[in-house]
Amino acid sequence: MGNKPTKGKKGKSKDDNPRSPSSEASSPKPTPPTADHQSPDVAPKMPTESTDGEIHESWNDTVLFGDNQKVTNDDFELLNVIGKGSFGKVMQVKKKDDGKIYAMKVLNKEAIIARKQVAHTKAEKSILSKIQHPFIVHLHYAFQTKDKLYMILDFVNGGELFFHLKKETRFAEPRARFYAAQIVSAIAHLHSFDIVYRDLKPENILLNAQGHITITDFGLSKQINNEEGTHTFCGTPEYLAPEVLKGMGHGKAVDWWSLGTLVYEMLTGLPPFYSQNINIMYQKILSGELRFPSYVSQDAQSFLEGLLTREVDKRLGSGPDGANEIKRHPFFKEIDWEALERKEIEPPFKPKVRSSSCVNNFDVAFTNEVPTDSLPEGSTVSDQKDTHFDEFTYTAESTIKVSDD
Repeated sequence: MGNKPTKGKKGKSKDDNPRSPSSEASSPKPTPPTADHQSPDVAPKMPTESTDGEIHESWNDTVLFGDNQKVTNDDFELLNVIGKGSFGKVMQVKKKDDGKIYAMKVLNKEAIIARKQVAHTKAEKSILSKIQHPFIVHLHYAFQTKDKLYMILDFVNGGELFFHLKKETRFAEPRARFYAAQIVSAIAHLHSFDIVYRDLKPENILLNAQGHITITDFGLSKQINNEEGTHTFCGTPEYLAPEVLKGMGHGKAVDWWSLGTLVYEMLTGLPPFYSQNINIMYQKILSGELRFPSYVSQDAQSFLEGLLTREVDKRLGSGPDGANEIKRHPFFKEIDWEALERKEIEPPFKPKVRSSSCVNNFDVAFTNEVPTDSLPEGSTVSDQKDTHFDEFTYTAESTIKVSDD
């Protein structure tokens, strides 16, 4: 890592949901203070929130297709633990009938309800069940038992972007540009549905075996009213936009600020306003000078200055052309966007992955653990009917088997 300080693991405002589908790909890191969130408020069209605070699905086609298509936890063989969090864990699993490898995100209902994360959890499932994009993780199944929730996701085993950045300190500009372009493509797709991601950071970006990115962990994502935005104070400290820190209403532009922070980090090794003292870091985000090492190109500097503009209406990507304004920037002049989304551009780096089931890019602190699907010690399960997670069950159309009859 040279003489650069090593960042600790960044906390985020909601409780530490196990990341999906990779979770940790590097050694465990200490967690700094987090930005405390307010009660989740989910806008119409994803789940909708009634006056009593209960969340209801407004999309009616996320259902199972016949009893023979239903899946349960018994349909999967547990292979390895690949991540853990305060709500549960993520395990590498194999579907018994076809041998396909997935990531199984297992969440403890009791913990979710106790920490008021029902809305966030249901919003994550709703978003993932509707969004299809080459650089966004795919949800295949969602189901539940009396005490747990399960999400079956793509198993992406090239490691977190954080893992590779930590090993290499910083990336060469062509490599950073490649990742940034794929992130822009994914975020632009979310924004086209008025979804704000709100937690862009290297821990939430995975590399697949070929070296393309996959964005995961949608626990803070939200569909917003474009005129009103949202006021929830949430995100990860290093990547929070100034308008979030000020408690102002904010919208899609927060994702472009976070992108600027992330690209700066890829190019230099640290976020632009980073400090181990969170209060100093917040002050720097609000008023600190943006400085660049001499090796950062003029195009990259111009790009980052545009994204890290504190005035929201002047920020790159905040104009009427949205993400297209970002795509036209000279920093991306060599990017063929259609070829990029077809994954026809050769990635600048290919992770060391021995097979589709390889777990060598995950922390051995997890993979050495025996995979079990049991309740955490001290958990209790009520015999009363649980209505918090009605309509959580889901099967993606792409996973439905067509009968030969």
